[in-house]
Amino acid sequence: MNEVTLAVHNLRKRIGRKEIIKGLNFDLKRGEVFGFLGPNGAGKTTTIRMLTGLIKPTEGTISICGHDIRKDFTRAMEFLGCIVENPELYPFLSGWDNLVHFAGMLPSVTEKQITETAAFVGLDERIHDKVKTYSLGMRQRLGIAQALLNRPKVLILDEPTNGLDPAGIREMRQFIRSLAENEGLSVLVSSHLLSEIQLLCDRVAIMAKGEIIQIDSVENLLTSQEKLVWRVSPLTQAKKVLERFTDVQLDGNYLITPLDGEKAAQWSKALIEEGVAIFEMNRKIPVLEDLFLQLTGGGKIG
Repeated sequence: MNEVTLAVHNLRKRIGRKEIIKGLNFDLKRGEVFGFLGPNGAGKTTTIRMLTGLIKPTEGTISICGHDIRKDFTRAMEFLGCIVENPELYPFLSGWDNLVHFAGMLPSVTEKQITETAAFVGLDERIHDKVKTYSLGMRQRLGIAQALLNRPKVLILDEPTNGLDPAGIREMRQFIRSLAENEGLSVLVSSHLLSEIQLLCDRVAIMAKGEIIQIDSVENLLTSQEKLVWRVSPLTQAKKVLERFTDVQLDGNYLITPLDGEKAAQWSKALIEEGVAIFEMNRKIPVLEDLFLQLTGGGKIG
C-alpha cells in the first residue's frame, strides 16, 4: 500500500503578480483517504482545480500514477475520477441514462461496467428511476458512480457530505472508507466538517494562505498536541512551580501543560515538595478542530 498514485511537487499558481499557491508538496498512497483542510481563501479549491486539470499551474508538477498531467494529460486523466463541488446530473433523466451519457465521454466503458458501477454504489434497485426522485445522498452516490466509471486509481471528492443529514454523512463516510480499504483507491477529500475528517482520513494536509503548514496522520497530529490538565491548590503557587519546568496555561481553576509522561512524575514531586496539593491529573487529547484553529490562527474552515 506504499504505491504513490498522486504526487505533487512545488506546485504554484500566480494570478498577475500575486502568488496564491506557494510551492505545495504532497502525495497520496494507494488505499488511503487523504484529508484536505484550509480556511476560506487558503487555496484549497484552486489546488483541487489544478489537480483535476481545470486550471493550469504556473509552476511545479502533478503526476497521476506516474503520468505528468502537463506532458501526458490524457493518460493521466484516465486514472482520475473527481467530483468538484456538487455532482452535475440531469434530473429529468434516470440514473442509468445519466451514467450512459457520461460513459459516452470515456473510452471503452461497457454496459456491464455501468451495471457493475451502479450496483457498487448501492443504486442498482433505483438506477432506472429519474434522478429528480433521488435523495441528496443518492445523488451523491450517483455522482461518485459517474467518477468511478473509468475505474480510476485516484478519486477526488470536494465536500462529499455537503447537505447530508447525520445518517447520510455516516453512510457516505463508510462508503468512502470501503473504496480505500476494499478497492485500493486513493481518495482525496476536501471538507469543512472537521469531525468527519478526523473519523474518515488516514492523513491530513492543513493549508493556510496558499501553503501547506502541516501534513501527518490524524493520530500523530493529535497525539503531538496532547496536554496534561492539573487540578491543584493553591493555583498561583502551583503555576510558579510548573513554570520552572515547562509551559503552563491557566484555564479557569485548572493548569494545562504539555503531556510528558516521563517528566510528569518529576513535576508532581516538585509540586508536593512546595506544599501544593494535587487533586487531579488528566490527559487531554485535542480534537482536530482545536488543532486546526491553532495552526491556522483561528481561520474559519471553508
